[in-house]
Amino acid sequence: MQPVMTAGEIMEMLDREFPQIHAGGKVYSISSVSPGEAVVRLTASELHLRPGGTVSGPSMMALADLAAYVVILAHIGPVALAVTTNLNINFLRKPGPGDLLCTCRLLKLGKRLAVVDCAIAGERDEDLVAHATATYSVPPR
Repeated sequence: MQPVMTAGEIMEMLDREFPQIHAGGKVYSISSVSPGEAVVRLTASELHLRPGGTVSGPSMMALADLAAYVVILAHIGPVALAVTTNLNINFLRKPGPGDLLCTCRLLKLGKRLAVVDCAIAGERDEDLVAHATATYSVPPR
């Protein structure tokens, strides 16, 4: 399935409809959108760290949720009311310092539900730090 929105178009929509994602600064960016896939970057700041200097679990959950939304929007268009109905995450290891990339792949894009697989890794590390699955409710198109 070919994307119907570009990374730039999605970012413009997010900036307009969800400005709160930038409350701590512009730390999220869309690295790429391709058929069935999107990659979103978190440039972690002090706000995202927990004691010990590692990126917090809630920050990784937010990254997975946003990246899942991005891949869905890329393929259905600007539907602000697509909402998360389930997010399951497994934390696999502590992320090292630096940016995190979340690669999300569409597993199913149906009329009412979308299911997404999300892999989070450090920018320079092939080992996953977290793995998530997300289900979104898609409003009638």
